[in-house]
Order: sequence, then structure tokens, then C-alpha cells
Amino acid sequence: MSERRALLILHGKQALNESVRAAVEAKREKGWELAVRLTWEAGDAQRLVTEALEAGYTQIIAGGGDGTLRDIAEALAQQPHKASLVLLPLGTANDFSRAAGIPLEPAEALELLDTPPSAIDLGEVGGQIFLNMATGGFGSQVTANTSEDLKKVLGGAAYLFTGLSRFSELHAAHGELQGPDFHWRGDLLALGIGNGRQAGGGHVLCPQALVDDGMLDISILPAPQELVGTLKNLLSDGFGIDNMFVRTRLPWVEIKVAEGLYINLDGEPLEGDSMRFEARPAALRVHLPKGSPLLGGKPSVNHQG
Repeated sequence: MSERRALLILHGKQALNESVRAAVEAKREKGWELAVRLTWEAGDAQRLVTEALEAGYTQIIAGGGDGTLRDIAEALAQQPHKASLVLLPLGTANDFSRAAGIPLEPAEALELLDTPPSAIDLGEVGGQIFLNMATGGFGSQVTANTSEDLKKVLGGAAYLFTGLSRFSELHAAHGELQGPDFHWRGDLLALGIGNGRQAGGGHVLCPQALVDDGMLDISILPAPQELVGTLKNLLSDGFGIDNMFVRTRLPWVEIKVAEGLYINLDGEPLEGDSMRFEARPAALRVHLPKGSPLLGGKPSVNHQG
């Protein structure tokens, strides 16, 4: 069996993407045997991963957005050490890929087939896997509705405060987080539990996160006592909201939340008032660029998108 053989699992919406088609053809011309399968509905990614492994593929390419990447990563993690993963970022946000330094141009991304894979961690909560990040808070409920004008005004804080122009609707949620030698309780506006560094289309929540340290980075944005007035003053005076975060790094964290905290797992809604998040060290082999910022303490890069 040829070692230069891989299967591309492509999100159905990308079926007519000419850049992807050209990139696949170019790789085939270089001697790679690339097969392509399309997803159509929920469950397809998992099924196609299983079929690929049964067919003997040892390299799988995930073509799509962060949700597609998560689905394929989860399916591979359920059958560990059988295949490595190449990320072909084709979504709107591409948060994990941007933070990892993976090229957004399909032809350049497919060049990672020729680089050795790295063992990376995954996050897990309630039996569900996440590749990038779990986020929570008022902003997580309405991220999809963030206006471009608001992003221009607030920069990196926009996705957290999509409703900032509607101050009467902005509210905090009460939560308690506990892990090894760590305990925090209070009202919070936003929460990030990161294997990766950013969410919401390039906005960094966990700026020092690494994918090969066996840990999850925790970022908590506490709610000021006088919520609206404090935020107005911070924004008008030019102070960075980033300075308000409480941050730590833990192998696991348990969260108890009151009604009003909305959790998203790589963009998928997550329900429950008591959850335990854990890092799964070296759970997946992924082809990342040499010197990727997410590996082994490399300096962070800013990929606003």
C-alpha cells in the first residue's frame, strides 16, 4: 500500500470549491493518491472516518470549518493511533487553524501531508471531544449576530459583547470553577476553556494555550459589580478588557453554573449546570507546520480574522 495515500473528507458546501479541486489535482500530480468524500448530514463525518480506517487509510484530511474539524477529530480519537489528521480550513472563522499557523490557501494546507504529525491534546466534557475551545457567557449566545460595525469598535472584545449596544440586555451568570489548587466563584460575563487560543473568528481568549502540554487554559471574565457603567468607562477610557481576565492552566476543571450561562463546544451548544472538562494528552496526531505557535512554548501570533 502506498504511503502517499490519503482521504479527504470535505464538507458538502465545499463541493464546488475550485481552489480545493485544483489543490487536490496538484497533489495528485505530485504522486499522491487522494480520494474525496463529501458530508451531507449529521453523522457523515464519523461514518466516513470509520470507512476510511477500515479501508486502510492512515492519513485523513478534514476539509471544512471548525465544526467539521471537531467532528473528524472526535471520530479519530475514538480509534486512536490508526491515522493522522491534516486540517484543510474552509470555514468562516477557522480559529484553531489560524492559531496553529495552518495556511488558509488549500494548496498550501495540503502541503502539510508531507510534514511529520505531532501528538496533540484534545479537550473532553461529558464524553464529547473538542479540538479548539469551549466558550461560555452572554456573548456566546449571540456570537453569530455580531455586527461588523461592532467588531470595528470593540476589536477583540466584540464577540463577547455582541449585545453591548443593548445595555439593558447585558447580564452576567453565576458560576463556580474548581480544579487542582484552584477555586473561583462569582458572576462572570465570559468563560474560555481552551486547548487552542482563540474563538469567535480570531479573538484570543487563551493567549498562552498549547496543544501538547496536557493542560487546558482557563480564562474567566468576571462581571464588575456595576456592570454597565464599568464597561462603558473601560471602553471610553481606552483600557483593555483583556486585563480583567482571571487565567489559569489545569489538567481538569469542574464547573457549576446557574441559569443564564450559555456554553458552546467548538461552536456546538452544550447544556448542563454541572460539567467536568478534562485534557486528553496526546490523543490525536495532527500535521502542524514546523514551529507552530501551539506547540511547545513557541511565541504567540495574532491572527485576527
